[in-house]
Parts: sequence; structure tokens; C-alpha cells
Amino acid sequence: VQLQASGGGLVQAGGSLRLSCAASGRTFSSYVVAWFHQAPGKEREFVAAINGSSGYTYYVDSVKGRFTVSRDNAKNTAYLQMNSLKPEDTAVYYCAAARYPGRLLHPTSYDYWGQGTLVTVSS
Repeated sequence: VQLQASGGGLVQAGGSLRLSCAASGRTFSSYVVAWFHQAPGKEREFVAAINGSSGYTYYVDSVKGRFTVSRDNAKNTAYLQMNSLKPEDTAVYYCAAARYPGRLLHPTSYDYWGQGTLVTVSS
């Protein structure tokens, strides 16, 4: 599976962005897709994930109620809708995929990664 993340940019605090993660391959629906972010000087951190078939979602507490993860398996694409953005959301955002991530929140559980897209939120 190859992943391509896009949709980042510069936005003012309180604004919105939608990130996309386009995947190659015919078995996209078999994969859990997760979003991570990495701010300068910090470790890569889990943001949200969505199950391949059931659509079950999971979010880190800091984005609950603001971010929504979704997917369209017919288009082999996952999305991260980010609303009410805050300056502390500024980071490079990565999408990742795995069939069976042993530890959902841990980057090493994911086999495939997109190249990252930069989100900058100005105050």
C-alpha cells in the first residue's frame, strides 16, 4: 500500500482544514488508517484512527469534538476534517495504515506511511 497525504496549509486559529490520504492497492478497506502529527522537536503522536470495515473511530482527547476521521473505501481515500484549529495543532500530519495495528496509538504498529503534509495554525 502506498499512501499520499495532502491538504495541509496555513490557517488562522479557529479555522478548518481537511486532510486527505489517498491509497494505492485494492485492499484498502482491510486496513486501519491512522493520522499522526509531529511538531518540531517532538515525537510523532497519534491523532485519530478509523477501522477499515466497521468505520469505528478513535481519537486522542485533545482533538475530540474538533477533528473527524472518515474514509471512502470506494475512492481508496481517508480524511481528517480539522475544525476549530489551535496554534498547538501546528505540525506535520502523516497518515499511516496497518492491517492489524497491535498498539493503535503507537507509530511502530503501522507498516505504511504517507509523506506528511504541513499544517500551520496562526494565532
